[in-house]
Parts: sequence; C-alpha cells; structure tokens
Amino acid sequence: MRISELRCREVINICDCKRLGYVGDIDFDFDKGCIVAIIVPGPPTICGFLGREKEYIIPFCSIRQVGPDIILVELEEKEKPDKGKA
Repeated sequence: MRISELRCREVINICDCKRLGYVGDIDFDFDKGCIVAIIVPGPPTICGFLGREKEYIIPFCSIRQVGPDIILVELEEKEKPDKGKA
C-alpha cells in the first residue's frame, strides 16, 4: 500500500461511529521508518472562509483496521479533537 492511497479512505471512530473525515496528512518517523500518526482535518469554520478550527491527530496505535474504503480507529472522548492550526 502506498501512502497516497490512504488519502482516499474515510476515517471512522468505532467508539461512537462518527465520521471524522478523510486522511489529510501523515506523521512519519524517518529514523525508525514508520508511521507515527495520521492527521485528519477537522470540520471547517464559518462557511469555510476562515480555514479549519481543529484537526484530529490519530496515533498509529489507535488504528484498528484499514479497509479498501475506510480506516477504523478507536478514540476515546478525551483523545479525539487535538486543537491545532491546519
């Protein structure tokens, strides 16, 4: 699987069955040669004019399954939104 193929997959949290969005970026550790986290842009702010308010940074250990169309993750309520500027 190529990293570019992950961008076509929708991310769904299995704890509350919420659609988080599509993979926007990947945090990769070049020293270890592995993926550290996937980054999903959050919902847009006021009509999308001001960018995005937050993003979901999902650690690789929280990914439960990667399918042909979706990625299933397990995020508890306290872990979900990681406020950051996109």
